[in-house]
Amino acid sequence: MRPVSKHLPAEERRAATIMAVVDLSATQNPSEITTAAIAKHMRLTQGALFRHFSGKAAIWESVMDWVAKRLAARIELAAQKSTTALEALEAMFMAHIDFVVSHPGVPRMMFGELQRADDTAAKKMVRTFIRRYEERLCALIEEGKSTGEFAPQLDTAAAATLFVGSIQGLVIQSMLAGEPERMRDEARRVFALLKRALAPGGNG
Repeated sequence: MRPVSKHLPAEERRAATIMAVVDLSATQNPSEITTAAIAKHMRLTQGALFRHFSGKAAIWESVMDWVAKRLAARIELAAQKSTTALEALEAMFMAHIDFVVSHPGVPRMMFGELQRADDTAAKKMVRTFIRRYEERLCALIEEGKSTGEFAPQLDTAAAATLFVGSIQGLVIQSMLAGEPERMRDEARRVFALLKRALAPGGNG
């Protein structure tokens, strides 16, 4: 990573810190990333970090806020460019995968926060993001049912869970294999199966 200027404005310094954590999480266990490691990655002192964040928890909260907002914006833009519910779901699926391929440290951070025993602000952000994501999916699935794209008897909540679970499965497999780029091709095949399950007559 290029050294971060010691004279960046506050907002740029916070943004650079967030990206440093995202970069580090791609190759390290997020729970083991210390403020010292972040500062070293940015070629700064810890004191320089703490002029903009009260501590590690505040950094993680900002990182999760960045992740939630960027991912939500990307998948919503993909949905809005589509003309049918099915097209929107596929666009969202692939946009989510593209985001993870671009930022492989993100799922490590999200899974890590959800596994925490304590209810941190960052963990609450992840839960809120997932809930809103599923609500958006349910709305699209209901739209597809009303237009006849999807089976009228389709279990909307289960279909949304299957959508999210399929992405999570692809992400975990790519993490185990250490080959995030493979997700794009695999995602198209997985969505083809999901599409059949959603179609009228496709779920039995």
